[in-house]
This record gives sequence, structure tokens and C-alpha cells, in this order.
Amino acid sequence: MPPRRAAAAAASKKAAAAPQTAAEKPAAKATKATTTAKKAPTKKAATNGETKVPAKRGRPTKKDTDESAPAKKTAKTVKAATKKKNDAKGDDAATASFSTQAASEATQDQPTQETADASTTTKAAPTKATRKRKATEEPEVPVAKKLRIARLKDEEKNKAPTQKLHVYVFGEGSSGELGLGTAKNAVDVKRPRLNPLLPASSVGVVQISTGGMHVLALTHDNKILSWGVNDQGALGRDTTWEGGLVDIDDNKSDDSSDSGDDSGMNPKEATPTAIPSDAFPEDTKFVQVAASDSASFALTDDGLVYGWGTFRSNEGIFGFSKTSFIQKTPVLLPDLKKIRNIVCGANHVLALNADGNVFAWGSGQQNQLGRRVVERTKTEGLVPREFGLPRKKIAQIACGSYHSFAVDKSGNVWAWGLNNFGETGIPEHAGEEEACILKPAKVSTLSDAKIKMIDGGGHHSGAVTEDGKCLVWGRLDGYQMGLPMDTLKSLGEDKITKDEHDRPRILKVPTELPNINAAFITCGTDHNIAISKEGKAYSWGFSANYQTGQGTDDDIEVATMIDNTAVREKKLNWAGAGGQYSILTAHAEFDLPMVNGTH
Repeated sequence: MPPRRAAAAAASKKAAAAPQTAAEKPAAKATKATTTAKKAPTKKAATNGETKVPAKRGRPTKKDTDESAPAKKTAKTVKAATKKKNDAKGDDAATASFSTQAASEATQDQPTQETADASTTTKAAPTKATRKRKATEEPEVPVAKKLRIARLKDEEKNKAPTQKLHVYVFGEGSSGELGLGTAKNAVDVKRPRLNPLLPASSVGVVQISTGGMHVLALTHDNKILSWGVNDQGALGRDTTWEGGLVDIDDNKSDDSSDSGDDSGMNPKEATPTAIPSDAFPEDTKFVQVAASDSASFALTDDGLVYGWGTFRSNEGIFGFSKTSFIQKTPVLLPDLKKIRNIVCGANHVLALNADGNVFAWGSGQQNQLGRRVVERTKTEGLVPREFGLPRKKIAQIACGSYHSFAVDKSGNVWAWGLNNFGETGIPEHAGEEEACILKPAKVSTLSDAKIKMIDGGGHHSGAVTEDGKCLVWGRLDGYQMGLPMDTLKSLGEDKITKDEHDRPRILKVPTELPNINAAFITCGTDHNIAISKEGKAYSWGFSANYQTGQGTDDDIEVATMIDNTAVREKKLNWAGAGGQYSILTAHAEFDLPMVNGTH
């Protein structure tokens, strides 16, 4: 089994021990992960003693000794060619076990909805009694009921994007994440490269979402393309390949790299391919796709949500729903109606509806769902629910790996979830490995910032203000802040937490990144990309797999413009940061003038 993709399963089982210090980070390029999975130790939430264990994500690289860091975009896993023959049996057995557990838990009533100040404790209600039919009675014939689903009215429907995009990819591609197929030099792409399999003139991609090791793309003609790792059904289509895996040794990049240890790629995973249209009802029109680490979602024009794949927890595969362990094909999520936007963390999802209410579901081990999910009924977390945010007041949502954000209509920023590196922007208890924000709380450090957009990474976050400031905060020992280390050292204790060697470790308050007139920011596991209003991309952070696009596997300390022939004359408008790869896009009519970062 190729070690890169096996690491994802092992990664979710590993817990965060003590947070890694800067001194512990090895300077050499990372070695590959083994396939041995270890059960993670547990951690307690600082505020209530709950067990909260972030699962380590990302294939071991320069930070191979970091046992505390769950990552936003799950690291690589690799599967052996013989794995697919055993998947069906394993999945069936797992599903049967999962369904038995789910059926038992389903007898409990749903917990009541929380308000911003309400308790997160839930109570179970007795189930309704059913009438047993006597043996002499005629069998009852159930009356068929027409399923009624609340949809957005025609005048309220979500609008699909129509602007076709050029797609540029770079970083690690040994598991097909770059969508370059099995062509030459499809691995370790050091600088942005126009993807020849996604031409704007014919394929016409209009929107993209980057997951940990897979990608979704929506096209102008209403197709959903997927590529990357499909171990838990994240691609939503059959990728069985009997022709043998293509040897990466024949296609590797032109310099020595650790990719030579991989056994190969499945062409059906590595090539952008449409999910069959018959997987959805006829006349379904899509407006957005969203990818987590192992699950995928699609939003329709009438506010419905389809999903597939699975969620993971620190124990391994957690499940997709209360009745499905691994969902290999798209299925309607009936609890979600009139949805406007979807965003994903590593293993959780937020959905914003037309009324300004937010729903969360997935794994809640680090309180990223904003509501308490007890171990005995943990699959309740797989049901989308509202939680402790102000009702009918939310305008924007965002996710980090294991933390979440919401911006209300008054401009207040709310955050919850893992906070051991101050990634929520709430300084209290930052630096304590047990720190979690149990339910949504206002982020006072952003109270006057006038946030235009916000995003979260593995243990850090970033935001763009209405006047073009780029703000960063959280973990910094991997250059995630994009600020010179000397500058960080000069900041006072009210802004910086230092390690035992007196080196900066956490930037506790949002701090401006200079010299970028920002329109957009995306945060990856430990790297970031900002797009300026002029259409230029700036990257910084961890770069062992060339995910910064700077042509080097050395970490990028200071935010630096990405400059190569592929993008030099382009006006970029979007970026996506996966686990160890990145994507940039530009409008196909790139000569149009830009206004506030968009054409």
C-alpha cells in the first residue's frame, strides 16, 4: 500500500499530545508515513472536562513530530491495488454494525434547539408506541405519502456561477489531487500549471472546492467533476480500475523526490470525471460544491443539499449519516432546506439557510459543531442541527480544520471549536492543549474589523476586511503568519505566546499582513494564499510539497507573490488550499478589469 494515502486513516486515529514547539520541528524534508495506526490519547476541553481529541492530519513531513496538530485538509493516504477487492466485504460488514448502533440510537428524540445562551445539554424523549397486529388480521397496507420538501421559490432561487475559469494547479499530486491524470510530471508540481484536462473553452469550470485529498468542480453545463482519493467514496462515482495502476516512476517530476516510493495512480481517480447525472433527480441544477476531508456536498438552485463520502473521527471512520457508514453515491440530505451556502472543515460541515440560520453536522469531538455531542449518542452529530448562534441573523460562515466561524448581519464574528493555538481569535487559554470554545462566542479581537471574508486552517486563521487588510492569527512556528520572525519576536506578551525556549509560538490576536491589498484569502493545513485586488497571488507557510507554488520545498517565511509564466499576466480571482496542494483560478476573459478583487 502506498504510504502517502495510508496515512489518512492513521492520521485520524492519532491524537494531539503536547503541542509541538518550534524547536521540535525537524529541518529536513519529511519521511513518509507508515501504515501503522495508533489509537490517540484523549484530551479534555478546558472549560468542561469533556474529552476532545483532534486527529492529526497531513502526511508526516517536516512536522513529523507534531502530535498535536489536526490539519484542515487531510494528508495523504495510499491504497494498494488489491484493496478494492476487499472494500465491498469490509464496507458491508461495517455498515451492518453501524446500522445496528444507529437503530438503537434512533429511538431517542432529537435534542432541543439551542439559543446563544442556552445550555447544550440534551434530553431523550420516550419513543411512540406502535400497535401490534394480531395474526388473524389482514395485513395493513400503508398509504403512500408524497414526500414534501420545502424549496426556494423561483424568485428566491440560488444563482449558479456562469463565469468560466482557467484552472492552475501545483503541489503534491501523487494521489491524483491535481487532476492531471497520469500524464508526465503529474507529481510534485513546483509552480502553477494550467490544467490541460480542464480547458475553459470546453469543460468550462465555474466553481471549485478543495478537500484534503480530493477536489470537486462545477461546470457551466451543470456537471460535477471529481478527482483525487476515493477510498471512502468522496468522489461520488465508481473508480474501479482493472487495468493496473500507472507507475509514478515513469511520470515523476524531473528532480529527485520522495514520490518514487509510491506504487502508482488509478487513472479513474486522477482524471477529472463527471459524477453520472442519473445519480440525481432529473432537472436538478447545481450552484455550489463543497469538499471536506472524506466527504462531498452539492447545493442546488432550490436550496437542497446532496452529499456522499464519510466523516472521520480520532477512532477512524465515523459515518456519513445515522443510517449510512460510507455513502458512495450522492444522496439527498432531507433535514436541510432553503440552504444558501455550505462550507466544510476537516470532518464537519456548516450550512447557512435563507433565513440566516446555521446548521452543523459531522464529527464534533473538538466542539466544532457548536453543540454538545455525548459519546453515548454521538451519531446524533451526523444530523444537521441548529445550535447556539443568534437566529435569523447570520450572513456568512467559514470553517477551519476543527474550528468554525460565523459573521452576523451586524458584522460581529462568532467562533467555536478547537482553540489550543488561539485559532478562533479568542486569546483566553490559547496555548493550552486542552483549549476548546464549547459554543459560539463573540470574537472581541475582531469587533471593529469589518470583516469581508474569513477562513480557517489547521491551527490558524485569516480574514480580509472591507478596506483590503489581510489579518492573520494562530499558530506561527511553521511560518503560517507570513510575518518576519523578528517582527513577531518584537510583539508584546499580550499578542504573542512563546514556548519554553522563548521563541514565538502563537499569535493570539489578529494582526495585519502588510503590503497586500487583499480581496481573498484561503488557509490550508499550514500554508496560505491571498489574492490581491490587482489579481496577484501571495503565498506563505509550509512548503515541503511545493504547495506554496514558489518552486521550493523550503518553508516560505514572508508572504511572497507567486510569479511564473503560467500566471504572470493573469488576473487571479480565487485560490484553494488542500492538504499538500493548491489551486488558483482566473476568469477565462482575463483581460476584463477587476473591481474589488472580481471581474
